[in-house]
Amino acid sequence: MKTLTFSASIEASDTNRRIISGKIVPFGEIGSTNVGKVVFEKGSIQIPAVSKIKLLAQHDKTASGVIGRMQNYQESTDGIYASFKVSASRDGENYLVKASEGLIDGLSVGVEVISSKDQKDGTLLVSAARLYEVSLVESPAFAGARITDVAAEEAEEISVAVEVADETNPTNESEATVSEDTTAATTEAAAAPAVEASRPTIKASVPYGEGQTRVRHGIDSIGKYVEGKTKIAAGLADDVMVEWISASEDIKAAADSIGSTNPAFNPISYMKELYVNNRFGAPARDAVSRGTLPTSGLTFQVPSLVTSAGGGSGVAPTVAATAESAAPSETGMQTQFLTGTIQKYAGSQVVTVDLIDRGSPLFFDEMAKQMELAYLKAIDAAIIAGLVSGGTVGTKNYAASSAGIIDFVSTESALAYKATSDFATNYLAGISQWTLLMGAVDSTGRPIYNAGAPMNSAGNANPSSIKGNVLGLDLFVDYQAVATTIDDSAFIVVPSAVTWYESPTSYFSVNNVGNMQVQTAIYGYGSLLVKNAGGIRRFNVA
Repeated sequence: MKTLTFSASIEASDTNRRIISGKIVPFGEIGSTNVGKVVFEKGSIQIPAVSKIKLLAQHDKTASGVIGRMQNYQESTDGIYASFKVSASRDGENYLVKASEGLIDGLSVGVEVISSKDQKDGTLLVSAARLYEVSLVESPAFAGARITDVAAEEAEEISVAVEVADETNPTNESEATVSEDTTAATTEAAAAPAVEASRPTIKASVPYGEGQTRVRHGIDSIGKYVEGKTKIAAGLADDVMVEWISASEDIKAAADSIGSTNPAFNPISYMKELYVNNRFGAPARDAVSRGTLPTSGLTFQVPSLVTSAGGGSGVAPTVAATAESAAPSETGMQTQFLTGTIQKYAGSQVVTVDLIDRGSPLFFDEMAKQMELAYLKAIDAAIIAGLVSGGTVGTKNYAASSAGIIDFVSTESALAYKATSDFATNYLAGISQWTLLMGAVDSTGRPIYNAGAPMNSAGNANPSSIKGNVLGLDLFVDYQAVATTIDDSAFIVVPSAVTWYESPTSYFSVNNVGNMQVQTAIYGYGSLLVKNAGGIRRFNVA
């Protein structure tokens, strides 16, 4: 099965609600996808469950990339139209604003092709496919498929202010209170400058009759305060100006004492962000080829013709020089089946109803992101374990140095080609080997892997990216690989020789577990299938 992604453009937008709508799949129109030109027949797209179709940002399947969910869809003669509800998360808000302003003007749709046929002009005609995600992207591929509406609800701002006691208090002692009422802040807008969200400020107003306030003094900006102080110093201020300056300085004194003598009236403000140190993703998955699991079953089989030279038991046809009238060479082709075992990867969090009712939405956003990162960590570890158990140990011992890495790449890449008839393209390394590459220098002390363009440059490895290049191989640094430069601290990979098959997406499950607690679980299915052990070369030390 093929997995396709293709895109369309945004057509119009407004700023009233949080809904994105438009044509997501055009029928009968040629578009550019990740596998070339594609045309979809009418009725060729299956959408098994609307609620499971997520709206992603730039095809990012991690938790931070999930910004919405499909609400409904309608199929017409020219394509499929759908609407999506965008989340109120920080990432969702950012992409909603960009979409409404026309900065993000494309929809990209990912489908799993079930049935297709290659046309004479090279176009792939798809007759059956399954939709599994939709993404917001910058550039469209199908000219006729466009978003028809982007509706974003304006976020409500919360103002926090500190009120000062009535000026009639003869001792000027203040009684401060905290208010988070946006209506009150609007009523008093004429009496004080705009209040910054989540930041205590002093309102220059006092009670004046039932439900009313009046300005305590006329100093409502730093400019007027400086003007008043200057006039007083120059002897040009009238009595009103002197009273205003005196009143404003009384308020300033009250504000200065809030933090030290009245901490109860200076509440802590929490930012809507969470600092974490586990945003590693799954580098090992990027270093191998990818496939989609079948829709049912706990095992699957892939036909294989790997001969003994590649570590398999298959037999390939032969051709030999043949004399006139002699019988041609005949060797019966023998294939075998490779069996993959599907494994479920799951984790959960149990929260109380109290937290659901009273907790900040930030908690749930971050919990979902952390569960997604934990899911990626689990499958990354499984892939590394599969490379170790199914790969081929290097044919000789290699030094734990830059010279040893060069020897490893030059020797084992050729052997990988011999075993698979395909080229090794990826180099998966642990942290220690990354360190060796960044610190490698030539005899003159010049960097080998992280200089701009040295004449003896061997690739690119630098501290700001875990992706680079080593001697022509794409470098992937994985923190879960062996941390020191010992056995299995790096792998040379022919992607076609090993495939990670996975379910189209990871799923969230919510269940009531009793005692007023709710379990949120993430789970997905995957299987690593080594098709040719000779295409995975394991680093071996002296």
